[in-house]
Amino acid sequence: MTSVEQSPLTRKLSAFVALSDVELAVLERLHQRRRTFIAGRDMVHQGQSAQAAYILSAGWVCSYKLQADGTRQIVDFQVPGDFLGLRSVLLRTSDHSFEPIVDIEAAEVLTSDLLEAFARTPRLATSILWAASRDEAMVVEHLVGIGRRDADARMAHLLLELSSRLMLVGLGGKEGYDCPLTQYHLADALGLSAVHVNRVLRKLRESGLVTFRDGHVTFHDYGGLVKLAEFDAAYLDQTGPLLK
Repeated sequence: MTSVEQSPLTRKLSAFVALSDVELAVLERLHQRRRTFIAGRDMVHQGQSAQAAYILSAGWVCSYKLQADGTRQIVDFQVPGDFLGLRSVLLRTSDHSFEPIVDIEAAEVLTSDLLEAFARTPRLATSILWAASRDEAMVVEHLVGIGRRDADARMAHLLLELSSRLMLVGLGGKEGYDCPLTQYHLADALGLSAVHVNRVLRKLRESGLVTFRDGHVTFHDYGGLVKLAEFDAAYLDQTGPLLK
């Protein structure tokens, strides 16, 4: 297998389309400008006129909106295989920031390269549109979670969603996964205080459902957690390729 065939993005897009050799070659070119970014330093700033998107190859990133009072709302977490800043490339200006949670590796994709890839391989363009649509569906679920789910269900739903996303790229499963998020990340994503996050995680652990400790999520009762969160993974659309 070539390096691009083993990449998280290829694994992810293969859930939608059976990629051809030509499409894999285009993906290989999109991965050529490889860069590293250190944890805690924004790689894209809110309001920045971006000229490139990024394909996350290794590590975790959070996307967030900064408020006037200095607080932030984390909109989503990005994991290997995700595009960063795709919307800001097409809209010319980034409406939110991206901060690496750990040191990361990413491929820089210039706007011109991305548009050329779309023109040359329409099926690949369609699969990237699928990935972007899936990201939008996740943001909708996060909005519902903050507005309508109680804290326990909100936390359970996020941990299950991350599990499904990581499973798609071979980095997790129903037993658990490595997770570098702190309680402060979870608080900013779920609209809770760090103290409340600690309390919720302790309750879920004492209920025999899940343990989040030392950078690892361990599921003890996956089905019970699904029931608590009323988690329906249909919005993630991971049932298999639609385009052959």
